[in-house]
Amino acid sequence: MLCLVPTPIGNLEDMSQRALTALLEAELIFCEDTRVTKKLLNLLSEKYSLDFSNKEFKSFHSHNEKEIINSLSKDTFSKNVVYCSDAGMPCISDPGASLVEWCIKNDVAYDVIPGANAVVTAFAMSGFTSTEFTFFGFLDHKGVSRASKLDEVLNSSRASILYESPHRLIKLLEELNKKEPNRTIFLAKEISKKYQTTYKNSAKNLYEELKSCEIKGEWVVVIEAKEKFGFNLELEDILPLDIAPKIKAKLIAKLSGENIKDVYQKLLDKIAK
Repeated sequence: MLCLVPTPIGNLEDMSQRALTALLEAELIFCEDTRVTKKLLNLLSEKYSLDFSNKEFKSFHSHNEKEIINSLSKDTFSKNVVYCSDAGMPCISDPGASLVEWCIKNDVAYDVIPGANAVVTAFAMSGFTSTEFTFFGFLDHKGVSRASKLDEVLNSSRASILYESPHRLIKLLEELNKKEPNRTIFLAKEISKKYQTTYKNSAKNLYEELKSCEIKGEWVVVIEAKEKFGFNLELEDILPLDIAPKIKAKLIAKLSGENIKDVYQKLLDKIAK
């Protein structure tokens, strides 16, 4: 059996009893980084007087996951197998999903233990009343793809959540300030750690406040949903208009926050019927 085990994103006490039990019973532990996992187990061993000896460790990360997946057999999971990423919930901006998919396709039992997750925690901390959000992970560092994705984020009718590294946070705030200076942004730094800090203000004010600061730590960025203006156009409203499908797609995407390619495909599907 496979068990995906979430690990603390900062505070060691966020490790649940179920997660500890799974690690204690594990015979094979797949790790995003074996050094990080072994250090975690040493800390847990000292804190709770536990014995994590006699474990087999194997690395499983974005660079070797195809190789590992191809080497798996049902016999691999005849023992207790655990996967844990360096911090937080596996499969959420971390490896692990391909292991789950392999188990589903090969009828191997698996379970996922609930636990620490920066996305959900930051959304709860943000105070935004929206019940919907979209998680975008890390944006591309530069180029057209970054600009396009940022436009998608800002046009979304849902709150948007991003991860950002310390050396790119100011760049992101500068971009948000240029595009939407009055949009409300929530920032959470080092969630659950000693120097946990949060900010909530307009993009303009946050940029002015932080642009001269020394930025450290890992950040979660929650961006207020685009304001709706009284009505929503549906495909059925736009479809009869005598304009090109690509123009229709751009119009709907601009109003709804959907991806232009997805809207365009919906239009083509409608026309084909």
